[in-house]
Amino acid sequence: MMAHALRRKLYVQLDPSRWPASGLSPLNALICTAILVATISAVAETEPLIARGREALFARLEIGFGLFFAAEYLGRLWTAAEADGARPPWRKRLRFVLSPSGLIDLLVLATTFAPFLTSNAQMLRLLRLFRIARLAKLGRMSTAMRHIADAVASRRMELALTAGFGAGLMVAGATALYWLEGAVQPDKFGSIPRALWWAVITLTTTGYGDVYPVTPAGKLVASLVAICGIAVIALPTGILAAAFSDALQRAREAKARGPEA
Repeated sequence: MMAHALRRKLYVQLDPSRWPASGLSPLNALICTAILVATISAVAETEPLIARGREALFARLEIGFGLFFAAEYLGRLWTAAEADGARPPWRKRLRFVLSPSGLIDLLVLATTFAPFLTSNAQMLRLLRLFRIARLAKLGRMSTAMRHIADAVASRRMELALTAGFGAGLMVAGATALYWLEGAVQPDKFGSIPRALWWAVITLTTTGYGDVYPVTPAGKLVASLVAICGIAVIALPTGILAAAFSDALQRAREAKARGPEA
């Protein structure tokens, strides 16, 4: 009975959907903090000025984080038996292992020890950050994410139309530069796939400057594509902003009506 009660309490702490209060449980807040600290450590380890002479320290930190996340995974596996349903505990645990959240936890645990098994795998540890989004499924974060999802879903046709317009403009610009600049700069515009790199960079207004037209006609087309690129980037921003505002307004109206509505 004592083990069952302890497992139940740990289950409430670990499962965001079972925590009765708003926000994260203390244990999940500690896990999020550990994820952030471990990520900062992994990023700092890539800087030679910081890591030089501290290799043993970073190794001990990573081992400590690995043990912490391993204990967390085992705790989630143990408490999975508390999930709703009449299935036997082993079936519930197997369902947790094979669930998207369980697979994410297992992947994060594997990436923790991956740098000790193979070289140049340190940045795999940054996958831990994806777990924060899963742990923050309640409270204001969950409400905000739901509003964003509703906004995207309500404007999916407009967004798809904008994406199609952008893709068409990108291909048209690359084709035009292929015709106008292909003979002059065959290494950069010698084919439409090569010119697509320029089209993507110009349409997104990034402008790396590594590929650019040199003929007057090419410069004219590039100017038109760049101007249209501003509109293509601005359109989905305005669509999503309006949709998000509508979603918030609907939420406020539903809250004002109360449960009797």
